[in-house]
Amino acid sequence: MEIGAKLGELRIAKNLSQGDLEKRTGLLRCYTSRVENGYTIPTIETLEKYARALEVPIYRFFTNEVSVKVPNFRKPDDTLLWGSRGKERGELQQFAKALSKMSQRDRNILLVMAQKMAQQNAKR
Repeated sequence: MEIGAKLGELRIAKNLSQGDLEKRTGLLRCYTSRVENGYTIPTIETLEKYARALEVPIYRFFTNEVSVKVPNFRKPDDTLLWGSRGKERGELQQFAKALSKMSQRDRNILLVMAQKMAQQNAKR
């Protein structure tokens, strides 16, 4: 989905003009027009400003869903999965952040290495 079109759709649904968004975000009306017409791609920080101004969660720019389903962090035997709380959650977030900074090639190499290590460990 095009973010600009979604921005315009959300703005119109809230009965706001581009000038109203300018007042709420501090971003120029002409910038909002360029985003809505697909000439400019906003940064995440800018999307956060728009989301606050429109009083919507930021994920609404990426989906038509009104609410996002919360993942089930429980195994079939009702125990929590690793990374779903406490110290483990922080470690998982750090890992996700590190992965996001890697190139696709490097992520693929890391995945292959992890799979081979897991296979070797399973053989023992």
